[in-house]
Amino acid sequence: MAEMILGIDLGTTNSAVGVVDSGFPILLANEDGRRITPSAVWIGKDGCIEVGEKALRRRAIEPDRVVTSIKRLMGRRMSELEGDFPVPITTGNTETPRVLGKTPEEISAEILREMKRIAEWRMGKEIQKAVITVPAYFHDAQRAATKRAGELAGLEVVRIINEPTAAALAYGLDKLTDKSRVAVYDLGGGTFDLSILEMQDGVFQVLATHGDTRLGGDDLDGLILDWVMERAGISEVDRATRVRLLAEAERVKLALSTDEAATFRVPFYDGSRSLEETISREDLEKLAAPWIGKTLRLCRQALADAALKQDDLNAVIIVGGSTRIPAVRRAVAELFGREPDISQHPDEAIALGATIQGGVLSGALRQMILLDVTPLSLGIETFGGLMNVLIPRNSTIPCKAGEMFTNAADGQAAMCVRVLQGEREMAKDNWELGKFDVAFSPSPKGQTRVGVQFKIDENGILEALARDVATGVDTIIEIGSAAVDVDDAAVETMVSESVEHAFTDMAERVFTEAKMKAEELLPAVEIVLSQGLVKDTEREEIESAVLAVKFALAGGAANPLKAAVQRLDHATEALAARLVEQAMDAALDRQLGS
Repeated sequence: MAEMILGIDLGTTNSAVGVVDSGFPILLANEDGRRITPSAVWIGKDGCIEVGEKALRRRAIEPDRVVTSIKRLMGRRMSELEGDFPVPITTGNTETPRVLGKTPEEISAEILREMKRIAEWRMGKEIQKAVITVPAYFHDAQRAATKRAGELAGLEVVRIINEPTAAALAYGLDKLTDKSRVAVYDLGGGTFDLSILEMQDGVFQVLATHGDTRLGGDDLDGLILDWVMERAGISEVDRATRVRLLAEAERVKLALSTDEAATFRVPFYDGSRSLEETISREDLEKLAAPWIGKTLRLCRQALADAALKQDDLNAVIIVGGSTRIPAVRRAVAELFGREPDISQHPDEAIALGATIQGGVLSGALRQMILLDVTPLSLGIETFGGLMNVLIPRNSTIPCKAGEMFTNAADGQAAMCVRVLQGEREMAKDNWELGKFDVAFSPSPKGQTRVGVQFKIDENGILEALARDVATGVDTIIEIGSAAVDVDDAAVETMVSESVEHAFTDMAERVFTEAKMKAEELLPAVEIVLSQGLVKDTEREEIESAVLAVKFALAGGAANPLKAAVQRLDHATEALAARLVEQAMDAALDRQLGS
């Protein structure tokens, strides 16, 4: 058996890890069930470390001890740094910058160590080797720093691979037999590059690359915040407050990728005053125009360096979380005279490509035989009647994928796993292939963990497995060949219905998800309000947010409820962080007392 080699995308904003297992590249989810982990590190005063979502949750209390965007400092000297960094930077006797006493390599190593831990936890074995991606425009010192970070994390870095090459692998462009030229537009949280690759018979040659390792989504967050502060007449805030405000700017930016307007809202940002401004997508696009323009100039330069015109390209693919912004996609389409390929997940494509490269280096993919693809998505019904996809439509087989689920109610003693096939958002609109029950010991809501895995073998046989993590007991059913053997007319009907009902389906899903969140939040908030744990400065905003959620629930519309729940979640963020801190202090006091 080939030795496993991790594929890791060490991103400015998010990171991801994957492996090749049973001849198929898969990205691995963390304990929250997410394949993407924030590239955030909390460094406690006592030296304790937390990574990912746990680190981000610390920002409400200790914004000056949560490090993000560390990739921007990798391989750089103090004299090379430009602009503000969220956390103070210091230096010792050398030109190497330090953040909270640690070098950028040491902080990046914590993120890579978390990627390694997730992979080993998921795969149940120790893994020593990795392929790590870097922007094509990274110079030697930045690449060496990335490799050093991997070594500090306990990994043997067998290859540093350019992100555009990884993206091309993820899109399957190495399978093209005719000579093809492809542009890869990669706009992430902190870096941008445009690479033009020529591929033939699986061989990649970079014809030209241009980019900027200090241009990304972080800069747009700053532009949004500056615009809000100018509108509100605020000239300056302290560093800790700016971190909080930038987090809200990022939330608004993400919201405006799908919504026409969003509200920038930070209650009592300086202890007494609140900040609230409505931003339209049109406002954002005006702010973003010069920022997008910088990327387009670099694209034109790369085309000129490669002595190519737009018509000489066979495809344009876009990767990186910032390419979700509609204005970015329009600008890319206009520049290259064609719609960009968005068939891969923008946050996952690079990690998937790194995983494929790791599989090639280990030998795990050299003997892979691809026989067929899944014509429709496969998934299970989750709480609220939603369709949760495990294996997307057109996945190459053999393949397997899984996720972790928890009990939805207190005292629940079993879980019914309904195996579904189809492209609709709600379970009721898809086809049921089979179902089975998984029994477990009754426990409080969210405490029981059941892993569900789908596996399709080379013969098209779907096997569904559910495992009670506490006991290790597996429940398995074989579905037969229905996973791949579906009448073409039925597939066409299902796909066309999913397009026809796309807006109503998504609205129903958004409402259902927001309703579940509201039903979880409201009782908890009302208990806290009744116990007098809320500061007077917070109470009015929280009570107003509670009323808004109840009104939106009664209204039955998806977007107003989603916005109201987000408002309540945001209004109680500082309160929740304070209660967590109090609980931790109480637990520590009990521990010391005993």
